[in-house]
Amino acid sequence: MNNVFLLLGEGGMIETTAKTFGVDFPHLLAQIISFSIVAFMLHRFAYKPILQALEDRKQRIAESLSNAEKIKAELAKTETARQEVLNAANSQANQLIAEARLAAARVQETEIQKAIAAAEQIIAKAREAASSDHAQMMAELKQEIGRLVVETTAKVSGKILTAEDQRRLLDETNRELAA
Repeated sequence: MNNVFLLLGEGGMIETTAKTFGVDFPHLLAQIISFSIVAFMLHRFAYKPILQALEDRKQRIAESLSNAEKIKAELAKTETARQEVLNAANSQANQLIAEARLAAARVQETEIQKAIAAAEQIIAKAREAASSDHAQMMAELKQEIGRLVVETTAKVSGKILTAEDQRRLLDETNRELAA
């Protein structure tokens, strides 16, 4: 207790130190009370609302980050779904292209068969026409040869041939030409 009296009592160390530095205890006490009131007011009306605003902001930032993560996950899902749709569309397009190629090949084969059939018909008609022309030409040739034989025979023999002689010569000539 002695030590406490030396520190606090009259002429104590605290009092001498306070007088040395010019500390006036009644003013010091008033300043401590004023500071406490100001500190309490600041704490109550300034720091608490500011701290609350900071806490609210911190929560909003945390929510925003959480939402950003959710959005990123949804975006990844959407991208995956988009890629699947693209792959399915590509697959379907490839299948349609393959089917179109097969259909084109069938159509081409059908058209080729039609063209071959048309060409065969044209060739057959040309052969018929050639055969008909050949037969007609042969008939004309036989007629001409027969006429020439009759004329030649008439000139060589020096007599006028009768209609029956001419017919007989024509028949003989036609038989020889046919053989």
